[in-house]
Amino acid sequence: MHRLQPLANGLRTDHPVPGLPFVDDSHIPVGDPAAVEAIGRHEEGGTWGRWDKDRDTDGAWLAFTTDPIRQDLAWVVRHHPEHGRTVLLVRDGDASPWHSDWWGPQLLFRQGGYWWDGTTWYRPDQVWDAPGERFDRRPVKAATTLTAADLLDDNAHPDGGRLLKVANFDLEAPPPDPWNDHLALWASRRSRNALPLDHCVVRLSAPELAADQLIGAPEMAKIGGIAASTLRAYIARDQRDVPPPQAIINGRSLWSRPVAADWAEERDRSPENAAAKLSSGEDDLSIGLSELRQHLARRFLGTLWERPDWRKRWALRFRTESAVHEIADDLALGVATDTDSIINHYDLAATVRHAFLDEFASGKELDEATGDTGPTTFYGITTPVVNMLDWLIRHHPQSAYHTIAEIIGDAERRMDIPRDVSAESIRTALGLDSKLPRQIRLDFLERALPSKSH
Repeated sequence: MHRLQPLANGLRTDHPVPGLPFVDDSHIPVGDPAAVEAIGRHEEGGTWGRWDKDRDTDGAWLAFTTDPIRQDLAWVVRHHPEHGRTVLLVRDGDASPWHSDWWGPQLLFRQGGYWWDGTTWYRPDQVWDAPGERFDRRPVKAATTLTAADLLDDNAHPDGGRLLKVANFDLEAPPPDPWNDHLALWASRRSRNALPLDHCVVRLSAPELAADQLIGAPEMAKIGGIAASTLRAYIARDQRDVPPPQAIINGRSLWSRPVAADWAEERDRSPENAAAKLSSGEDDLSIGLSELRQHLARRFLGTLWERPDWRKRWALRFRTESAVHEIADDLALGVATDTDSIINHYDLAATVRHAFLDEFASGKELDEATGDTGPTTFYGITTPVVNMLDWLIRHHPQSAYHTIAEIIGDAERRMDIPRDVSAESIRTALGLDSKLPRQIRLDFLERALPSKSH
């Protein structure tokens, strides 16, 4: 979620952040990303600069640099060929995070993380879409974009505005008031070929952001299912990803209800909360671990108490290290011969087989994407998949033997992968990641893999 706060607008920005002063940026080449980067790049260090092309839009780019006059400050620039550019003055330590937050479709951030992609306004990113590996994009209902042309009226006077210099910029100064006078000064200083004022986005208006719809900490906490004091503690400690407020009035933080609801949804969907649904209520154990504990407890009780030949060991004369070691060894043997109560090796074998086939399919797709038409010697297998096959070999070698044969056979029949390629893939993967002693591994694979004569 975007939490960074800019300090000021650059004079040549196309999209002023409301409430912030305007600072002269004439000493920064905001139209040339490479030149922006070069300002901050010095062998002696202490400053930094970078620029990158936008991955999704031709001609779009983003850049930042430490200010050459005030090295505690930096400039961040986001350029879009259709929607113009944003130029902001930020703290130097925030420049790189700003750069990262601008990767993607987010052109503008307003009101506590609401963002605009050039067409649609979205609520702050909070609910993680795990399969899509990105945040769920949630459009704002009935959103209206307010431009500079909408805000500049007869009550805005350029003479009442002020353009600041970066050298004497005061980080603790109160926000300019009335801000529309400063906006009018900015508009009067724009070049003829600049983005039209009715395309210069200033803020967002929406029913959910109306003053009478915003909520304070008590109601925010209630929606999140926690006490107001807990919420305030989270905010003070910057914990639990509490979203930034949409407004602060007289020192009081206010949020929109949909933002609060998204925050509560993400809290409820978190891995910790999902795991809590499976808690047994017994020593912080999940249901599965509690069942395993009960299973082993019954087994150990049967060994230690219900067998007369073992029960007598509790007599004082039998309490020797060797006697206890014998009991411990017998209990360990019982667990080792009953690993299926922990994980069924038939289920694991099927899972490993499908995982290897998926790895082979990914390897073939990569070859096709890169135009590699030459013969393949082997496909790389990711370490977690190899580890599971290695576990199966070490604990259930017969099951592993059959699984390897099924992997090679399925790859040959379903994907036309020669069996020697599959065999070499398995051999190479285990050679890199197996925990088996080398000779034992080689002896097993010599028998499990098909002979080279085939």
